[in-house]
Amino acid sequence: MKKILSKISLTLMLLSSAAHAEKEKISLLLDWFVNPDHAAIIIAEQKGFFEKNNLEIEIIEPADPSMPPKLVAAKKADLAVDYQPQLQMQVAQGLPLVRIATLVNSPLNSLVVLKNSGIEKIEDLKGKKVGYSVSGFETALLDSMLKSVNLSAKDVELVNVNWSLSPSLMSKQVDAVIGSFRNFELNQLKLEKQEGIAFFPENYGVPKYDELIVVANKDNASQEKYKNFVKALQEATKYLKENPKKSWEAFVSYKPKELNNELNTLAWSDTLPYLAQNPATFDKTVYEQMALFMKENKLIKAIPNLDDYAQEIVK
Repeated sequence: MKKILSKISLTLMLLSSAAHAEKEKISLLLDWFVNPDHAAIIIAEQKGFFEKNNLEIEIIEPADPSMPPKLVAAKKADLAVDYQPQLQMQVAQGLPLVRIATLVNSPLNSLVVLKNSGIEKIEDLKGKKVGYSVSGFETALLDSMLKSVNLSAKDVELVNVNWSLSPSLMSKQVDAVIGSFRNFELNQLKLEKQEGIAFFPENYGVPKYDELIVVANKDNASQEKYKNFVKALQEATKYLKENPKKSWEAFVSYKPKELNNELNTLAWSDTLPYLAQNPATFDKTVYEQMALFMKENKLIKAIPNLDDYAQEIVK
């Protein structure tokens, strides 16, 4: 009897070992430190959806947010969290990247002012100082928003505030900031006993776009492990939508000391409505319209072929 039990035990150990060996490893570079925008990824990790799909994911927070797509393009990392407009610029520059999943399929970017600033509409920005972090896409957004009310970038004074958007607004260094995420900066201001007003680019002449996506190297985007990755994201998203409270608890358990704070608590509820319902799919029209917008604003010289940089990989 002991010999039989011993053999059964050994068989189970071998089966367990084989199952573990079958797990595919994926390195995933985020766009920034972990926050509610990454909810689907963290829930997939914490609730076992990656493991269920035979994946072992290494989630990496980058020291330099501009590097993840470049590292994927150079095949030094498997996947990276990116932004749709940035992907279109990167592809136009020759980087071999392709979108395989969507985390947030709506713009989060916004133009923010303080409620007590006296700025009640976009037209009130004339003669005011507007802070920004990165020239290019952000300043193109601002210019288009201004043009929608018959103004232009010449009617405002642009101030590079680096990444200090909310502090520069609260200190009155600038009158408005472009590049603020509507689910974070407004809550950050609220915690500082300030009230902000957000103007959404998509309401002022800017095409809708996917804020956060996941990109792979074009050469290996169709690998089975990436299909499993997308499947795990879909399962995690479904769980998130059905169990927001349990999902919050799982999210903060990833890094309790860093994530379980008042800002993330407020941002969590504001972020959930923006999460892509189905991470696998994307709207081709959205990508085509943004590509045209970027060409018109001289952010890219030519419109790249959509099929070359955006794919739906579904098991």
